[in-house]
Amino acid sequence: MSQFWINIIFVGLSFALYFGIAIWARAGSTKEFYVAGGGVHPVVNGMATAADWMSAASFISMAGMLAMGGYAASAYLMGWTGGFVLLALLLAPYLRKFGKFTVPDFIGDRFYSKTARLVAVVCLILACTTYVIGQMTGAGVAFSRFLEVDSTTGLIIAAVVVLFYAVLGGMKGITYTQVAQYVVLMIAYIVPAIFISLQLTGNPVPQLGMFGTDVASGTPILQKLDMLVTDLGFDQYTADVPNKLNMFLLTMSLMIGTAGLPHVIIRFFTVPKVSDARTSAGWTLIFIALLYTTAPAVGSMARMNIINTVYPEGRDAPALVHAERPEWMVNWENTGLLKFEDKNNDGRIQYYNDKNEQFNATVAAEKGWAGNELTINNDILVLANPEIANLPGWVIGLIAAGGLAAALSTAAGLLLAISSAISHDLIKKTIKPDITDKGELMAARVSMTVAILVATYLGINPPGFAAQVVAVAFGIAASTLFPALMMGIFSKRINSAGATAGMIAGGVATCVYIFLYMGWFFIPGTNTFENVEANWIMGISPLSFGAIGALINFAVAFIVSSMTPPPPKEVQDLVESVRYPKGAGAAVDH
Repeated sequence: MSQFWINIIFVGLSFALYFGIAIWARAGSTKEFYVAGGGVHPVVNGMATAADWMSAASFISMAGMLAMGGYAASAYLMGWTGGFVLLALLLAPYLRKFGKFTVPDFIGDRFYSKTARLVAVVCLILACTTYVIGQMTGAGVAFSRFLEVDSTTGLIIAAVVVLFYAVLGGMKGITYTQVAQYVVLMIAYIVPAIFISLQLTGNPVPQLGMFGTDVASGTPILQKLDMLVTDLGFDQYTADVPNKLNMFLLTMSLMIGTAGLPHVIIRFFTVPKVSDARTSAGWTLIFIALLYTTAPAVGSMARMNIINTVYPEGRDAPALVHAERPEWMVNWENTGLLKFEDKNNDGRIQYYNDKNEQFNATVAAEKGWAGNELTINNDILVLANPEIANLPGWVIGLIAAGGLAAALSTAAGLLLAISSAISHDLIKKTIKPDITDKGELMAARVSMTVAILVATYLGINPPGFAAQVVAVAFGIAASTLFPALMMGIFSKRINSAGATAGMIAGGVATCVYIFLYMGWFFIPGTNTFENVEANWIMGISPLSFGAIGALINFAVAFIVSSMTPPPPKEVQDLVESVRYPKGAGAAVDH
């Protein structure tokens, strides 16, 4: 059986499962649509939250970034994981106790203001739509390769699939679909990792294999990788980063952005009790850890396999002849995500860092190389890994199903956050308070459909690869929603004027900084400055600016609040009651 039909079978079976769940769990009320009726088991919710949170960026892009960036890319690993811990410990239990299942609902009630609610809705839609673009891009990449269509067609297929089960089932359909997607994506991620780890190190546990010894040379894997990449003019794989400020801010931005993203917060309302929310958060961390501890191993081994493919006998021997390239290269070249350009017309593939002046002047000049000839999109590495390692056809089919599961699960969660913000917070709470339950459900479905159409259009013309787009979304959430949530829970003094001014100031500053380098409203070619480190203010990348935006938000909120009257007494009492358990009194001196 050809690889194409194996892929079709795996993807088809997984889709049939998702559609079946969507029809079984279709929502009949707004409560079922928004929070799955509030009766989901903590372990089931933990698995669904993990799938929701492990997006295309985690599954497809992160290992690709670790493969190409080495230690420098670990900011994504630390930021996303740390952010979830922050959310689980600092925000989720209190928001759950407050009882408002959408972020704008909490902000509107805590800051007793329709304006604050409206600003929160705008910020949420901006962050979530940007995030969905990343998922749609990732799904397009996966579809284009495994169904052998161009990435635009792949993206449209992905949009239709997610539209079906998200619009029909709402949170109820999404929750049980995500449990199935978690199982699919984890098997798809770990099975190839075990195979590749066994091939390279003889150890079946990828997390240990990464620190093991290369079977072929007897050298430790990371040491061997350092040698391979430096031989080609790249920085050491394990090298420290020169710009520590940017790395710190990127980690912080991803961390607080994760904690402020609404599609994960909603998840804590699908369980019956506050204690279940805490249990669910613990299970989620366990389920997430399985992928996040495997990703560095997958990344490092993918990079090794690519270099060994291009230079089978080492750098000093002739490189791979393009006409004799393996099948996986042919397949990915057809998608346009792997590009070869024969710059010195020798018919061989030269892969090296042509931005390293010293390397160009010495090794490259001596060998007659005229520039790097192989361009690899970061998003393909995980998907291509089984093919690079010559693994069986069923493993490649599994990866196809897993990549799509990761992208679609998060896209569905985000679309739900957008639709609930529009139908519940904008229409029901602001524009039309007397809307019926049925009318609100219809509004939620229509707004979700519109959001998918916008995300699909922007996914066809993305401002970067999946993980970069996601980092931008996290920056927007970090600079707007996270500070408002933190101050809403932990400060009685912050009033509606302060919170609203803070969100606007943080959001505008972050968006302007991002748009200056990545194009206004992400339209290609409209950027004011080229997005390179030399142009960044104080070496701060647009992806890292969310942390600065959050500081601006906090500062403006505190200054404006101190110059305006404090919140009403009932709001202060409400904050007090949410922060402390019922019946807790002062400590008694015995």
